[in-house]
Amino acid sequence: MTTVSDRLGGLRQLGLGVPVMLMALLAMLVLPLPPFALDLLFTFNIALSLIVVMVAVYTPRPVEFAAFPTVLLLATLLRLALNVASTRVILLYGGEGTDAAGQVIKAFGEFVLGGNFAIGLVVFTILVIINFVVVTKGAGRVSEVSARFTLDAMPGKQMAIDADLNAGLISQEDARTRRADVAQEADFYGSMDGASKFVRGDAVAGILILFINILGGIAIGTTQHGMSFGDAANVYVLLSIGDGLVAQIPALLLSSATAIVVTRANTPQDMGQQLTKQLLSNPRVLYVTSGVIGILGVIPGMPNLVFLGLASMLAGGAYLQGRKPPEPSPDEVEQLPPGMELPAPEDRDLSWDDVPPVDLVSLEVGYRLIPLVDRSQDGQLMGRIKGIRRKLSQEFGFLIQPVHIRDNLELGPNQYRIALLGVNAAEAEVFPDRELAINPGQVFGTVAGTPTKDPTFNLDALWIDPADRESAQGAGYTVVDAATVIATHLSQVFRDNAHRLIGYEEVQHLLDQLARRSPKLVENLISSKALPLGVVLKVLQNLLAEQVSIRDLRTIAEILAERAVKSQDPATLTAAVRVALSRSIVQDLIGPEDELPLIALDPALEQILHKSLQGSQGETIGIEPGLAERVQRSVTDAARRQETEGAPAVLVVAPEIRSWIASWLRGAVRNLTVMAFTEIPDNRRIRVVATVGKGDTAQARA
Repeated sequence: MTTVSDRLGGLRQLGLGVPVMLMALLAMLVLPLPPFALDLLFTFNIALSLIVVMVAVYTPRPVEFAAFPTVLLLATLLRLALNVASTRVILLYGGEGTDAAGQVIKAFGEFVLGGNFAIGLVVFTILVIINFVVVTKGAGRVSEVSARFTLDAMPGKQMAIDADLNAGLISQEDARTRRADVAQEADFYGSMDGASKFVRGDAVAGILILFINILGGIAIGTTQHGMSFGDAANVYVLLSIGDGLVAQIPALLLSSATAIVVTRANTPQDMGQQLTKQLLSNPRVLYVTSGVIGILGVIPGMPNLVFLGLASMLAGGAYLQGRKPPEPSPDEVEQLPPGMELPAPEDRDLSWDDVPPVDLVSLEVGYRLIPLVDRSQDGQLMGRIKGIRRKLSQEFGFLIQPVHIRDNLELGPNQYRIALLGVNAAEAEVFPDRELAINPGQVFGTVAGTPTKDPTFNLDALWIDPADRESAQGAGYTVVDAATVIATHLSQVFRDNAHRLIGYEEVQHLLDQLARRSPKLVENLISSKALPLGVVLKVLQNLLAEQVSIRDLRTIAEILAERAVKSQDPATLTAAVRVALSRSIVQDLIGPEDELPLIALDPALEQILHKSLQGSQGETIGIEPGLAERVQRSVTDAARRQETEGAPAVLVVAPEIRSWIASWLRGAVRNLTVMAFTEIPDNRRIRVVATVGKGDTAQARA
């Protein structure tokens, strides 16, 4: 036997539920309905409104009631269709008596209002004012503002999700779920903005329909049914007001549901739990309220019993609330099996989870710098760090690991610290409410500010007010904000320590990617007859330590596979790879230019360094300290002149001493590239711009 639920389920599976309902609403607008059908539909309308209100109250998050705008539209159409159907019945058969429009309208007209249409007009007017002026208007304004702010915040939320994903805080699946939630929230509040207009229009329609029914009913009763004006007014006004009240009560309920939904916050608690926790959880609030009500209760002439009784109830509730033990957090409750209590912290045994791993790269900030990394406060730093990681990953040829950001109360309020593998790599101070004006070398005029040094390149700089930005730029300063200062500093730390950021996992991932394109090459390289993975890692680290990109991994692998049969020394293999990558190295230095400017060593000095290296059995270069200082100073001056002219500082030496010279001068001379003669490609012309060590060599021999 087929039941009603089975038939409804069949309509739902066929997708005919909503079309059938819309056809029924259209029929109500055109076809006359018997009084019994009106009673049934009016009762269903009230029940539907109550269901919607209860769902709005008990739904934890507003977006979980995503069908509410559509339900609101359908309920409004149902109520308007019922108004049209009841108006037709009242005007056609109202002359027969108050029973003509059904028992529901009669009950609201006679029992609820006592048969007095004057009282009915007053009650209806009050309900309309509450619904139209207070609830509907407020809900509409809140819906409009919520939709605007939700849509404006959508790009920032998407960027925050991308930042968390790139920082390794969430997985791809979590990011996909969060993006769907953000899109659903924007769609929901956008729909609510429009749906609130339905409620407002419904309230206006209820007022107009009431007056149309009253005027039309009196006119029809006096002209067509021969009723006196008083009798016609008594019958038609009562029926019209009863009809209006039957429609206004569900309208008020739906308006209240709309206001509840748009004013709710996204929390895991329903409305009752929120109100109980936030209104009644503090015993002091109840004690103070009880005291005030008790004082009012002892004043002569006041209803003492009512006031004192309520004061006693509030005091008892405050006492019980104060004795109630604190509840564990929801996360703690979810982790405990049923029936178990929370263990004391000292009773829990230690595990490997209590030994946190060291972060590869971490950024610690003082509390005043938290807004720079807080996505809820429009912090821009995380987005810039993501851009730096993407750019350097493409430049170096391997994926830069995420930066773990945390606050550190041990730092100064405006300080930040960059650490690699738990060791401090850089530390500086910035001011988030000011901007840094950097002196690039030549400025015109003066700008008011606090003198300081650029933390990245140690250039002279000023902390200035943001209002002075244009004047500082006009004077020749380079002006950046605090987030850019930190991001630039972090980028330079990445560049200086790229060889520390690559490990076995990264190398294996690079080889796996290369194996998809050149499987035989990787098979020949990583085998028992070729190189172990550790030697490949060391070669890549040597290249990155000297700012050589490893993007061309195929060439690197080919050279390693070719030379592995002769030597597995990382330094020898690195030198061979550098020769193979010479065109790429020079292109990164001078771009499409044909001429490569070089700084050369005096042949006599080069011979001294070569003999010193041979005399130390290849472990280090042993030269006189004074000579070493003079050479470093000469190279530094030559490199500075090249930078001033906008050209790269490139020192060319013999292949035998290249790696030693490079490691010796790496920390003393910034942005210096040391190349061997064999690494200069044949498609570029060279020009020696300076020779280092002529006078120093003669002095050393003397």
